[in-house]
Amino acid sequence: MTTDIKSFIAKQLQLAVKAVENTLSLLDEGCTIPFISRYRKEKTGGLDEVQIGNISQLYDKMKELIKRKETIIKTVNELGKMTQELQQRIDDCWDSTELEDIYLPYKPKRRTRAQLARELGLEPLATTILLQREQNPEQLAKRFIKEGVKDAESAIKGAQDIIAETLSEDEETRNRLRNTFRREAYITSKVVKAKQDSDEAAKYSDYFDFEEPLRRCTGNRLLAMRRGEAEGILRISINVDNDEAISRLQRQYVHGRGRCQTLVEEACEDAYKRLLCPSIENEFAATSKLKADEEAIGVFAENLRQLLLAAPLGQKRVMGIDPGIRTGCKVVCLDAQGNLLYHDVVMAVGSQGNSERAAQKFASIAKKYAAEAIAIGNGTASRETTEIVKRSGLDIPHYVVSEDGASVYSASKAARDEFPDEDVTVRGAVSIGRRLMDPLAELVKIDPKSIGVGQYQHDVDQTQLKASLDRTVESCVNSVGVDLNTASIHLLTYVSGLGPTLAKNIVDYRKENGAFTSRTQLKKVPRLGPSAYQQCAGFLRIHNAKNPLDGSAVHPESYAIVEKMAKDSNCTVKELMSSAEKRKAIDIKKYVTEEVGIPTLTDIMNELEKPGRDPRAEIETFEFDPNVHTPDDLIAGMVLPGIVTNLTKFGAFVDIGVHQDGLIHISQMADKYISDPSEVLHLHQHVKVRVVEVDRKRNRIGLSLRGV
Repeated sequence: MTTDIKSFIAKQLQLAVKAVENTLSLLDEGCTIPFISRYRKEKTGGLDEVQIGNISQLYDKMKELIKRKETIIKTVNELGKMTQELQQRIDDCWDSTELEDIYLPYKPKRRTRAQLARELGLEPLATTILLQREQNPEQLAKRFIKEGVKDAESAIKGAQDIIAETLSEDEETRNRLRNTFRREAYITSKVVKAKQDSDEAAKYSDYFDFEEPLRRCTGNRLLAMRRGEAEGILRISINVDNDEAISRLQRQYVHGRGRCQTLVEEACEDAYKRLLCPSIENEFAATSKLKADEEAIGVFAENLRQLLLAAPLGQKRVMGIDPGIRTGCKVVCLDAQGNLLYHDVVMAVGSQGNSERAAQKFASIAKKYAAEAIAIGNGTASRETTEIVKRSGLDIPHYVVSEDGASVYSASKAARDEFPDEDVTVRGAVSIGRRLMDPLAELVKIDPKSIGVGQYQHDVDQTQLKASLDRTVESCVNSVGVDLNTASIHLLTYVSGLGPTLAKNIVDYRKENGAFTSRTQLKKVPRLGPSAYQQCAGFLRIHNAKNPLDGSAVHPESYAIVEKMAKDSNCTVKELMSSAEKRKAIDIKKYVTEEVGIPTLTDIMNELEKPGRDPRAEIETFEFDPNVHTPDDLIAGMVLPGIVTNLTKFGAFVDIGVHQDGLIHISQMADKYISDPSEVLHLHQHVKVRVVEVDRKRNRIGLSLRGV
């Protein structure tokens, strides 16, 4: 790794070079982002996961750029055109667009018109015309007539092709046009006439005749248009004022008046229309899509984070209900560890349903299995089922739980492995019940794309999306910590330093040897070596272990520090953890060493105060307005309770209990300007909203937070 890369990353991210250097060293050693941010604060200067993640991503891009440089240098050398100045320019370049511009004149091409003209020996003629000193270029062109060049006109046309390609490959020319696109480009969308009246085109009606400055086009609008384009419904283009752009190009290259100048003017127009404009338009189409992808992926990742870190009910006996009309409500009872005790079907709503009998059945099942809470899926018939549960006379709390992805889980290999003898309906109801107990532990079993908290997730770069969502899941799992003796393979897979193989080995070891009694036992797990142990140990908890630190986030490498603190305080570690007075008397500066500084010692003291604390909030119950059940019940001006179900860059979707989420546009979120809905709202937040508009034709409900 060169100093140039470290300095470049530090400058780009506005971080200290030393912090970047140490972080990159840790990453190269195989340390994970959660481990570095939690247990190596002295080396990184206290960088958080986001900053370390940014360093890692930019470092990966730089490594790709270095590979590209090596390819370019090899190609130019093979052509025999490498100079000391060119080598220096390539070495100093850390911008991929600039690097490709440097390489463009040397890049192997298919046989272009200009290439054919060069092979016919017309390059000297092109050079003379471009210099614009020749009074009679046609006369000069006659000297180039030979086999393949039938007359002076053909020679001049070939020379103009060479000039056009030369101009299109000029760095300054390309950058000038880029700046024009940056300032002035418009994105235009037109409907394909043959598809205009089709049913699938209706959802793109806003873009049938649409135009706006590209720099103002939001990511969600751009992705919507690109999806319409991919489906063959829209035609998208990115344009500037072509006449003005050609005029600027001609002013750059044409000097004075004369026959040569006219030929160069024509070559400029050809260069722009045939080569420059399509190339730069494609470039801006790609960069705008990349920007939109990053925005959409960022929103999706943040929504996923909020969903995974949703408040857990904890280890309680739960009755889970997956509401249904035609096939009835699937009911399951789970013990405090989430094991299935019982399942049944209750016909509660619809033509075959009997609400009174269903209420009695719900009450009977809940009492028989000592349910401490009820989880009700938020899909079809959720409101009706909730009303019946309320009438059952049960004095236990009920919660409406998101069903997103439950059907994906119920048909997955993970679900089949857990419940080989049950059908998909039972597995889905179990998932709903477990989501109430611990959303994180259950949702890690589902492909994040199927959880339904993003937009356009199928339209963005899938590799980038997967990497971002995997990082998010890993971050959430490690920030909460994992119970080593109850965690599933899926949950353990995301623990720092583990992965699918070691996660399976841990579960197999647990089955063969019983519950873990200490963290050091992890060293006996097959293939779990010292490096993996160092990375994972601090994030795995053993409750009621002999060593109380095994149930905390204190890393085993720091146990000796805590033991010394306890010894200096004339007490045991357990006594130190339970005595605020003893902890308050400790001067942590006494325990600073070359390896351990104030940041780590501060973390240790915080952990001793609340060992293994869960960073997630407390769960809350929620009730929809009992008088509102369908969109027909809505009247503009109504103020209703709702739950935020999804956040986008343009607004938030809210469930108000009418089987159709309403939208709070970003302009309706506050009485002041906000740039992002997440400044005001978070996923699953309970809110009061005012109904602004009900568009029954398009199934749209407009909501507002302003003045509520």
